[in-house]
Amino acid sequence: AVAVANVDAHVSVPAATVTEPGRMVAVMGTSICHMVMGERTANVEGMCGVVEDGILPGLFGYEAGQSAVGDIFAWFVDNLVPVEYFEQAEREGLDVHEVLEREAASLAPGQSGLIALDWMNGNRSVLVDVDLSGLVLGATLATKAPEVYRALIEATAFGTRMIVESLEASGVPVTDNVTCGGLPEKNKQLMQIYADVTRRELSIAASAQTPALGSAMWAAVAAGAEAGGYDRIEDAAGAMAKLRDEHYVPEPGAAAVYDQLYAEYKTLHDYFGRGDNDVMKRLRAIRDRARETAG
Repeated sequence: AVAVANVDAHVSVPAATVTEPGRMVAVMGTSICHMVMGERTANVEGMCGVVEDGILPGLFGYEAGQSAVGDIFAWFVDNLVPVEYFEQAEREGLDVHEVLEREAASLAPGQSGLIALDWMNGNRSVLVDVDLSGLVLGATLATKAPEVYRALIEATAFGTRMIVESLEASGVPVTDNVTCGGLPEKNKQLMQIYADVTRRELSIAASAQTPALGSAMWAAVAAGAEAGGYDRIEDAAGAMAKLRDEHYVPEPGAAAVYDQLYAEYKTLHDYFGRGDNDVMKRLRAIRDRARETAG
């Protein structure tokens, strides 16, 4: 038997133990792909795909995404972090991201006075607009790199919450989040922030190579039980997929502050993203003309 090709993010869903509706799987890395299954079709703003049987048979698969997440943190570190943080990381034998994560973790929600829009590579969901750009608001002469780093993490978490709320507003429930990919492996503070912002428990798939495991699971289903595989993907998931023991639970105090910050994020999101103020696009047009003139 030869298993047909499938979308790498989609095959991660059963590999993250998810075979039922309502549980969102987030593949978290340079970007995030959000997948959840529902029992009916619904028109959900900003969904990149809604396909019956698209993830698992018998259910409607919904896919949304953020076009930059880990890439935003890498951009910030590569271009805007002062040299002393790199020197500190070298002295301690750490990656500079680890130093920034540790410093950011010492801050309470809202302590930085910053809020950001996570559109450094445009917005995939829910606005579906590649011409939008990023924003950091609230900076002062006292603002430090770890504060900006944390604000960028928070902004990506707010983007995920926007996607969850868009699904639920259209009648597609999201009960909890199961994560996989590189970011859950590397950044515990990020994971706690996502739990606090979304007010949902986060679990982590046991496999560090979830798409590869999912591909193997579907191949086992293609082979079938008589050939040593499984007749249903649910059976393969029960035997081959596992979650880690660690999980992240929302902290009520932090979640309450993030509700306030999310309200501000949503105001900025709609103001700059829904046409009230197209300054981001005007800036892009001015930039493009200047580049053409400069040759």
